[in-house]
Amino acid sequence: MKRRDVIKGLTILPVAGVAMGSTIPLVSSCASPVKRDVLRELGLRTFINAAGTYTFMTGSLLPDEVMEAMVAASKEFVLLDDVQDKAGEKIAEICHAEAATVTAGCWSAMVLGTAGVITGKDQAKIGQLPDLEGLKSEVITQVSHNTGYVHALKNTGVKIIAVETVEELEKAINEKTAMLWFLNYTAPLGKIQDREWVELGRKHNIPTMIDIAADVPPVENLWKFNDMGFDLVCISGGKGLRGPQSAGILMGRKDLIEAARLNAPPRGGNIGRGMKVNKEEVVGMYAALERYVNLDHDREWKIWEDRIAHIENAAKKTAGVRTSVTVPPIANHTPTLNIEWDPEVIKVSREEFQERLRRGNPSIEVVAGGGNSINITAFMMEPGQEIIVAARIAEELTKASATTS
Repeated sequence: MKRRDVIKGLTILPVAGVAMGSTIPLVSSCASPVKRDVLRELGLRTFINAAGTYTFMTGSLLPDEVMEAMVAASKEFVLLDDVQDKAGEKIAEICHAEAATVTAGCWSAMVLGTAGVITGKDQAKIGQLPDLEGLKSEVITQVSHNTGYVHALKNTGVKIIAVETVEELEKAINEKTAMLWFLNYTAPLGKIQDREWVELGRKHNIPTMIDIAADVPPVENLWKFNDMGFDLVCISGGKGLRGPQSAGILMGRKDLIEAARLNAPPRGGNIGRGMKVNKEEVVGMYAALERYVNLDHDREWKIWEDRIAHIENAAKKTAGVRTSVTVPPIANHTPTLNIEWDPEVIKVSREEFQERLRRGNPSIEVVAGGGNSINITAFMMEPGQEIIVAARIAEELTKASATTS
């Protein structure tokens, strides 16, 4: 039975009951109860996100399809391993991987993936981490990739070995080497690129992992690195995919995913016990991924470009303003507007300009650019918000410009 037929049937039941002499009372019409606004109750500031999918800004908003899937999952009990098995199969199929599991964010994916590489399915080794005595204890990465994100790997106890060239990498490999780790957003800064990194791993029979946390769009990145041959691929769930902010995906070789899951809940006595992902997040992550791959991505891109163009046109009407639109090559790969102003003409600092937008009604968040400039993205905006953002930016530029006259 279709949903509309169910609703139609429910609508006529009371009338039919009366006609048949039933004692079922007619339901009196009354106003729907007012929905609770918890954010307002807590006194929280909400804002238009013209910045991007930053964790401190709570990532992205959940689409209706994702919320509906999560709410439906919340109404029933299932075994956590079962939901991970079934969702993982679907996710792996979409992303061209042998296996996949939903994790507590990309960071968790890296911790659990590294743990799986070190321990395999050996329960004694799983219980030993982060004590690596007698186990492989080093992960090799490139100097340009050796950022704060390596702390996810170091949660397992490993030591990071940073190299720059192929020759240095091959000299660094020894019996302690557990894995080769690649940070995709810093790829342009490294001397060894992704395909060569994979080949080096194969040559020396060492697993390779890549972090692509914020690297969709483009949608093809969801399977590109699995097809390329990386043994493990880690991605955030709450950024471009618009899944739960506290979820991520670990995908890749089946044996390594199985080992990673042994280091994760619902099992205890392991380093991942605190990285719980509930059934709602697992289902929500799958629903978000399915929704994302089925989007009209060309249409989405055109919408983002139009929003950015509208804001740019409003901003550059003020004398002393320069604008430019670029697209970051990897992470947050969306149209990005830079608005820069001449401080001799527009008397406001970058920090003060951001604060004025923040204090306005509605509040707007943007990120700092270089010098006297801000950067704006539009892919986290809701329809029509670009009009508000454009008007507020133009207003504040005009105000700051008027102080010079």
